[in-house]
Amino acid sequence: MRLRVMLGALACLLAASAAAGPTGEPEPELRARLAQAFHDADGFEDPYIAQVWFADMTERMSRFAPRAMPDRRQRLDFLRLVHAEATRAKVSPELVLAVINAESGFDRLAISRAGAFGYMQIMPFWLEEIGQTGDNLFQARTNLRMGCTILRYYLDREHDSYVRALARYNGSSGRPGYPYLVLRLLNRRWFPA
Repeated sequence: MRLRVMLGALACLLAASAAAGPTGEPEPELRARLAQAFHDADGFEDPYIAQVWFADMTERMSRFAPRAMPDRRQRLDFLRLVHAEATRAKVSPELVLAVINAESGFDRLAISRAGAFGYMQIMPFWLEEIGQTGDNLFQARTNLRMGCTILRYYLDREHDSYVRALARYNGSSGRPGYPYLVLRLLNRRWFPA
């Protein structure tokens, strides 16, 4: 409880600058999706495809985020979690990797100027809205589950327009810089060859 109060105070102090991640009053449909997300899980159906994907993405992470996760096993565990949460939310795991690359540079402890936390830069008010006891936005599973669910919500709302959905996710609607950065990262670093 004390941690939540401190995080809330920190978020208020930092909220004056540009927003990273969804901001504002949560919409009821998004709140419901996030609540449901904590009860679902998915992953690969074909073990061969899993091996190929993990081998490819582990190597890519060693090139594009070597300082964030220098250990191969750590990268593999992280990628398993990314894939499971992205699949559960019906979002491309590669898109999620591009968002993480743009938002936090794979820094689990990243805090934006707006007060967003973790890999996918989630605003702390989401913990108050749908969080459970013990949730922590610096915990990979919590951060990825919330981030993937929020991203899927905006993709649905924007009829799968990546540019508009990414702008909403980042709180930069009307400014294409962030969406185009994520799409460049997706196409140059994370999209399977």
